[in-house]
Amino acid sequence: MSKSVSKNYIYNVSYQLLLLITPFITTPYLSRVLEPAGIGTYSYTYSIVSYFILLASLGVADYAQREIAYQQDNPHLQSRTFYEVNLIRFLLVGLSLCVYYFVVSRFSGDHLIYWYQALNIVAVLFDISWFFQGLEEFGKIVLRNFIIKFASIILIFVLIHQPEDLNKYVCLIGMMNILSGFSIWLYLPKYLVSVPRREIKPFRNFSIIIQMFLPQIAIQIYTVLDKTMIGVMTGSPLENGYYEQAEKVIKLSLTIVTSLGTVMLPRIAYAYAHKDYETIKTNMMRSYRFVWFLTMPMFFGFIAISNNFVPWFFGPGYDKVVPLMQILSGLVIAIGLSNVTGVQYMLPTNQQNKLTLTVVYGAIVNFVLNLFLIPILQSVGAAIASLIAEITVTAVQFYIVRNVFSIAEIGRLSIKYLFGGLIMFAVTCPLNIYLSPSIIHTFITIAAGGLIYIGILLLTKDSMLYMFILKVQEKIYH
Repeated sequence: MSKSVSKNYIYNVSYQLLLLITPFITTPYLSRVLEPAGIGTYSYTYSIVSYFILLASLGVADYAQREIAYQQDNPHLQSRTFYEVNLIRFLLVGLSLCVYYFVVSRFSGDHLIYWYQALNIVAVLFDISWFFQGLEEFGKIVLRNFIIKFASIILIFVLIHQPEDLNKYVCLIGMMNILSGFSIWLYLPKYLVSVPRREIKPFRNFSIIIQMFLPQIAIQIYTVLDKTMIGVMTGSPLENGYYEQAEKVIKLSLTIVTSLGTVMLPRIAYAYAHKDYETIKTNMMRSYRFVWFLTMPMFFGFIAISNNFVPWFFGPGYDKVVPLMQILSGLVIAIGLSNVTGVQYMLPTNQQNKLTLTVVYGAIVNFVLNLFLIPILQSVGAAIASLIAEITVTAVQFYIVRNVFSIAEIGRLSIKYLFGGLIMFAVTCPLNIYLSPSIIHTFITIAAGGLIYIGILLLTKDSMLYMFILKVQEKIYH
C-alpha cells in the first residue's frame, strides 16, 4: 500500500469535479437556452431512467471496488473479479433495457427523449472506473474524464442553441457517457492476466452484491424520487427545473467532500483485511475532521451568497432556486458525515446490512415527508424532506458506531470550524445588502469569506489547515 492517500484524493477530487464540470460550466448557458421548462423536462425524464440505471448497476461497482482493493497484491484474483463482474453487468444491462422498453412504451406522448435517455443505461456496461478505483489508480480516470468532458463542453456550445434542442442535448450527454466509459478500457491489458474459464463464476458472490444493492435502492428513493414526485404531484416541469438547478450546485460542492470516501474505501478495506484496526480508527477520525473543515464554510457560504449568485448564474426566471439552495446547503454537512461513516467505514468492514438499515430509515422519512410537503410547498417541500432524511441517516449511523468511535469526540472536532463559519457568515451575509447580483460581487463575497475563515483557523493553529499548507509546500519544493 505505497500509494499516497493525499495524492489519490487530489486525483479523485479532480475526477469527480470533471464528472460535474460540464454541467457547472454549461449551466448558465443551458438554463437560458433550454429555459426552466426544458431543464425540468430533462430532470424528470432522467429521474425515470435513473431507476433502470440502478437496476443495471445492482450494487456491482461497490462490491467490485472493494474486492479489487482486497486483492491489490494478486493480479490473478483481480482479473477473475473483473471478468465475473462484467459478465454480470452485461446480463443486468440487457435486462434493464428490456424492462425500460416495456415501461416507456406504455407512456403517453412523445417517447423520443426517453429513448435518448436510455443511452445512459448502456453507458453502465462500459463503466469500469471501479476497477481502477480499487487499485487506487485514480490518475488514469482523471485523464480519461478530462478529455471527454472537455469535448462535451465544446459540443454543447456548438450544437445546442434553442429550446427545441433538448432531445439533441439528452442524446449528446448519453453518447459522451458511453465514450467516457469505453475510453478507459485501453489501459486494461497492463493489469489483466489470463484466467481459466472454469474459474469464472459470475454469481459467486451474488448474495453480497444484492446486499450492497439494497442501500442504493433506498438512496435512490430520496435522491431521485424527489424529482419524480415533484413532477407527478405538481404536474409542473418548472418546479423540477428549479429543484434540478439548486441540487446541481450543491452536488458540485459535495463532490469535493465525498471524494475522500472513494479514496479511503480501498485503504480501509485493505487495513480491515489485515486486521489493522488502529489504522482504521486513525484514518476515520482524520476523515471526520476533514469533513468539518470543508463543510462548515460551504454550508454558511451557500446561505450567504445564494441571493447574489442565482440571478446572474442561472438568468431570469430562477428566483425560486435561492431558497432551495439555502435549504439544501445543509446536505453538505449531513452527507459529508454519513459518507465517512457509511462509505469509509461500514462498507469496507462488511457492515453493508447495517448501512442498508440506516438508508432505509432515511428513505422512509423522505418518502413520507414528500407526500405531505410537496403538495403544500412544491419543490421547497421536497428540499426540506431531503434535508431531514439525510440528517436521519447520519444520526442512525452515529448510533450504530457509537461503541467504535466517540460521537462526543467527533462533535468536538467541529467546534473551531463552526466558530470560523459563523464569523465568516456574520461578515459576508450583510454584503448582499450593498452588492448587486454579479459575478464580480459573488467572487468578492466568496474571497472575503474564505480569507476570514482561513484567518480564524490560522489564529487557532488548526492542524488540518497546517497539514494542507505543508502538503502544498512539499509539492512546490519537490
